[in-house]
Order: sequence, then structure tokens, then C-alpha cells
Amino acid sequence: MTGRAVFLDRDGTINVEVNYLHRCEDLVLIPGAAEAIRRFNRAGWLVVVVTNQAGIARGFYDEAAMHALHAHLRERLAAAGARIDAFYFCPHHPDFTGPCVCRKPADGMLRQAARDHAIDLARSWLIGDSWSDLVAGHAAGCRTLLVRTGYGRATEARLADMPPPDTVVDDLLAAARWILGGAADTDR
Repeated sequence: MTGRAVFLDRDGTINVEVNYLHRCEDLVLIPGAAEAIRRFNRAGWLVVVVTNQAGIARGFYDEAAMHALHAHLRERLAAAGARIDAFYFCPHHPDFTGPCVCRKPADGMLRQAARDHAIDLARSWLIGDSWSDLVAGHAAGCRTLLVRTGYGRATEARLADMPPPDTVVDDLLAAARWILGGAADTDR
């Protein structure tokens, strides 16, 4: 495996956190997110979204609504010259469907993406706003980066209780600048 990827949490990292987001009209991109994704695209990184979707298990919406939202997100990003290469989602919740290997903090979505796209996890990053993102990234062998958007500030306040990220930045655009600007050794 030689490809490297940036794995992005969706809610709170790319778009404003909305509990159980599933309606296209509720999608609001975090400022700079499209530019960040475009920068990763231009640098030759795969951009893969890994998102827990417990609202499906809870019956709040179905997979068709989530896929429609992802298509809308792709359109919004394409209008800004940005592209998401793949979406992976976990439709489970342990209280409703039992345990699974895909729900973050498990690393199942990242490992499946690595198999599907020949991604070298050790040369890749997971960027997210929650402890479950950081734990999943560490479990998969990725480097991790915490953004302060979404739940990120609250997560940052609890970093002593979890695997520390490689760095913490304000938002996805700052993450792209940090990773692509040479501040990070991505070929460790």
C-alpha cells in the first residue's frame, strides 16, 4: 500500500454540528472546509469521510436520506473545486443494533477504506473533533489531528483522558495548512 489519505470526520469537522444531520437544507459548511479539501485534492491525497450515523439505527432517518445529504455535500464542494473521494459510514448504535467493528472509536471504517483504496494507514491522517475520532485514528495506526470546531474545544479540555493527537488546530483549513505546509512529517 502506497497511497496516503486524510480521513475526515463529517459533522463538526467539515460541516457545522447539527444533531442527526440528514436534511440537505440543514447542511452548513464550516468556513474554509472546502478550501482545505481542495488543498488536499491538489496535493494528491485521497480524501475519505468516516462518519458515525447513529440516527439510522435510532430510526430518525434512513440510508437514502444520508446518501442524498452526501450527494448534496459533494455538489457543494464541487462548486468550490473540492472533492471527497469516498464516504464510509456506520449505521449502528450499540444500544439499538449491538456492537460492531465500524463505529468509531473502532477503526473498521478506516481499515475498510485502506483495503478498498490501497491506503497506507501509517502515512495517513485522521482529522476530527471528538475523542472517538482520535481513538479510531490511533487504533488504525494513523496520525491524528484534533480541530476545535464542533465538539473539538470540549475534547481538547479532556485530552489527558485519551490518546493525544499529533496536534490541535482551530479548523480544517488550519489542519490542511499544517499537514501540507511541512509542519508534519507524513512519511514517518
